[in-house]
Amino acid sequence: MAYLDRFCGRFVCLIAALFVVTVMSSDAIAAGKPKVRFITNAGEFTLELEPDLAPQTVDNFLQYVRDGFYDGTIFHRVIPGFVVQGGGFTPQFQQKPTRAPIRNEADTALSNERGTVAMARTSDPHSATAQFYINMRFNGALDHVSKSGAGWGYTAFGRVIDGMNIVGRISRAPTGPGGPFPQDVPQEPVVVEKAEILK
Repeated sequence: MAYLDRFCGRFVCLIAALFVVTVMSSDAIAAGKPKVRFITNAGEFTLELEPDLAPQTVDNFLQYVRDGFYDGTIFHRVIPGFVVQGGGFTPQFQQKPTRAPIRNEADTALSNERGTVAMARTSDPHSATAQFYINMRFNGALDHVSKSGAGWGYTAFGRVIDGMNIVGRISRAPTGPGGPFPQDVPQEPVVVEKAEILK
C-alpha cells in the first residue's frame, strides 16, 4: 500500500510537471508571436502574427503599425464571403505613400483560411507594401502553388484571434462606388482609429 501511495504520488508529480512544461512551452511559443489591436469605428479586433513563417512580411507590417501609418485609414474594399481589405487610403480616398515593396513569402506562409490576414498586392507577386486583407472564408485559390506568375499566391502572415465578429460586421457593410473604385466600398466609412502593438 505504501508503495502504491509513493507510486501515485510520483505519478501525480509527473503529470503536474508535464502540465507545467506544456503550459510553459505554449507561453513561450505565444511570446514570439506579436499581437496587433485594430480599433475601428465599427469595433476592435486583434491579430496574432507569424514571424517564423513570414519574417519580412511581419517586420514590414509591424513597422507600419509603429509609424502610425494605419491610423486614419479605411477599409476600402469589402466583399461579403470573400475579403475585407484596407490599409492604404484615407476617408477622402487619398492613397498614402508607402515604403518599398517586400518579397512575397507565400511559399512559407499560412494558407488563406478564414480569419487569416494577408498582404494585398498588384499582379506583380513582389509588390506588397502596406495594404492587407482578412479572409472571410477559405480562399485556397490565393495560396502559393509555384514560384512563377499567378502561382506565387498571397502571403498570409497572421490570424484574427479576437473580434472576428467585428470583422464580420465590417464585411456586411452596405457597399457601392467610392473614390476611384466603382464598387465594394462601404457607404459609411469604416475607419481605423488606431492600430497598436500589444505588450
